[in-house]
Amino acid sequence: MSLGEPRRRRILVVDDEPYVVELIVTRLELAGFETRASRNGQDALNRLGDFKPEAMVLDINMPVLDGFGVLAHMKAQGLSDRIPTMVLMARNSGDDVARAIGLGAKDYLAKPFRDEALIARVGRLLARSRPVARA
Repeated sequence: MSLGEPRRRRILVVDDEPYVVELIVTRLELAGFETRASRNGQDALNRLGDFKPEAMVLDINMPVLDGFGVLAHMKAQGLSDRIPTMVLMARNSGDDVARAIGLGAKDYLAKPFRDEALIARVGRLLARSRPVARA
């Protein structure tokens, strides 16, 4: 990155389906974001410390640790406001949406989704978050 080039915003993408991860990562990178991917919730929690994402796109239904478990951990650690999270749901259940929002998710998107909706909603997540101070 050169001095005049703006820093790309960091997004963590968490989903256990490889083609979904590839689709989301590709779309976000084409839109100018820096991404990292995790295949399960436990790996995502490990990445929060080393990648320091500014937002997260999180699938709910995953092995090892599901999205609700990730959200509960983030809420307990006080990370929900610092890392705004949009959850992805294959089943568009009102109870699941309410549970995710109660655990700190800021938005949700039902699968399948349009690329434009994904990009717009990630942009909205970042607009609501406060900028990270640079040393």
